[in-house]
Amino acid sequence: MRHLPEPDPGIPDTRSATRFLLWLVRMQWRSMTLGAFWGVVWMVSQALMPAAIGKTLDAGVTAKDPAELWRWSAVVLALGCLTGVAGVLRHRCAVTNWLSAAYRTLQLTARRATELGATLPSRIATGDVVAIGTADTSSIGGTMDITARFAGAVVSIVVVAVLLLASDLRIGLTVLIGVPVITALVGPLLKPMHRRQSEVRALQGRLTGRANDIVAGLRVLRGIGGEPEFAERYRAESQRLRTAGVRVARVESVLESAQVLLPGLFVVGVTWLAARLAVSGDITTGQLVAFYGYAAFLVIPLRTITEMWGRFLRAHVAATRVVAVLALSNPLSNPSSDSSSDPSSEHGEGDGAGALADTHSGVSFAPGSFTAVAATDPADAIELADRLGRYRAADGVTLDGVPVDKLPLKRLRQRVLVADNDARLFAGRLADGLRPPVGDGARHAGPGDAGQSADAVRDLAAALHTAAAEDIVEALPEGLDSHVTERGRSFSGGQQQRLRLARALLADPEVLLLVEPTSAVDAHTEARIAERLAAARAGRTTVVFTTSPLMLDRAEHVVFLAGGRAVAEGRHRELLTTVPAYRAAVTREED
Repeated sequence: MRHLPEPDPGIPDTRSATRFLLWLVRMQWRSMTLGAFWGVVWMVSQALMPAAIGKTLDAGVTAKDPAELWRWSAVVLALGCLTGVAGVLRHRCAVTNWLSAAYRTLQLTARRATELGATLPSRIATGDVVAIGTADTSSIGGTMDITARFAGAVVSIVVVAVLLLASDLRIGLTVLIGVPVITALVGPLLKPMHRRQSEVRALQGRLTGRANDIVAGLRVLRGIGGEPEFAERYRAESQRLRTAGVRVARVESVLESAQVLLPGLFVVGVTWLAARLAVSGDITTGQLVAFYGYAAFLVIPLRTITEMWGRFLRAHVAATRVVAVLALSNPLSNPSSDSSSDPSSEHGEGDGAGALADTHSGVSFAPGSFTAVAATDPADAIELADRLGRYRAADGVTLDGVPVDKLPLKRLRQRVLVADNDARLFAGRLADGLRPPVGDGARHAGPGDAGQSADAVRDLAAALHTAAAEDIVEALPEGLDSHVTERGRSFSGGQQQRLRLARALLADPEVLLLVEPTSAVDAHTEARIAERLAAARAGRTTVVFTTSPLMLDRAEHVVFLAGGRAVAEGRHRELLTTVPAYRAAVTREED
């Protein structure tokens, strides 16, 4: 039994869509080869059936030889059994090929999306990434599925042609010439279908992206009255996609009709020729039956060949989109992520205390400090948080005196955590979603786990207490063992925010950057969080980007940003009385 997905999907060839598809074939060559073998056995056993039936008629029935009748009847039975067994094994291999290619493509895309992180939305539309998982993987897997039948179709046509040539040269030549002619007649339909499928795929990606945007911002749209306008835009784009889909369907319908009509006409022609030869006495009755059987059988491999072309075109369009994502590189990544090359190790600061500074904004945060950052423009605060966490160009930012753009990204992510409101809760058991991963595939014990760690349970309880989220867990039927729906949609905005804060606290990084961590909670809850947060993060560097007076009043130090630069520093109450712009930003009053 194969276990999918594979532990390591490999390094793909992203030079072109065709090279990517060939790389997938190489990565699963064993199952592809086995599938092709059973496909050949399955098709050839069917191709030999008319010959065996013809021999049964000529040698057993016409010649009235009981021994020959039994002998050739046994051959027919054996071929039937072989066809059944080979068909099952061929189908098993084909499904394995389908799933392996689809899962591998999905793994690669998900891995690259994770590596790109916050830079992904600026590099490619979200809808294109979603469409890869919903449509493109199916198209690529379908091509791997049909290869087993395609190999059998090609070999079986050659076998039938040889048998026909051996029986009658005229019919054999008719088959050898007719098969390429039928394939060539289908060719003109493939180019327009490829072009229209590419158009549909592009529209599908854009429409999926718009649907995601509408769902994510539905509450905001309703609040500002923009829901009807966005719905109208979605309707217009969906109609364009429908129109493009109809154009593709027209070409596909003609192609499907050609796949039936052309082989059908070919069968009629071969049967007519064989019947004339039988009437003239050039071939026997058994040969006539065999020739009819060959002609009827040839419909299957001929249709398989034309179907292969159609599937390959769809897979090529899908692979083009997949390669576009896989070829992207993270502009923030380092050439090397080896911890031995960490510049902080060279400075003797591999386990620094978390001194963070940015020359562009003029801010610096002492190790172990609890600092709040307020800004006249919230976008400036978000930009600074992204720079400090290296989710955008971070030249001028240092961690313990080492430029963060020189640190291996993996190591930086371990030391500096940016927790903002774009983060999502994961579907699954709540305790598992809150705890950070341990090692490769390990899982923290939860309250319901045997052999649970007392320290882990205590840390989780402390994080929930700091985030004022105990009531959320207590209200759940199964507590921490309760199942969280996708993106935590079963929780309110404030509940999600508190659970995300608890998750960030459990990670316990050297530097924790919190972007508006209490914007969706009520004042009483916010006051409890503000009071507990400093104590929970004692000895660790913590920066809260907020304009909440409750949070600012609890901070040891406040930095005020205007125009993206630090223009004032001090305690909250001092800045209220000495800096009018700060007072206006915090109290929402006019300066």
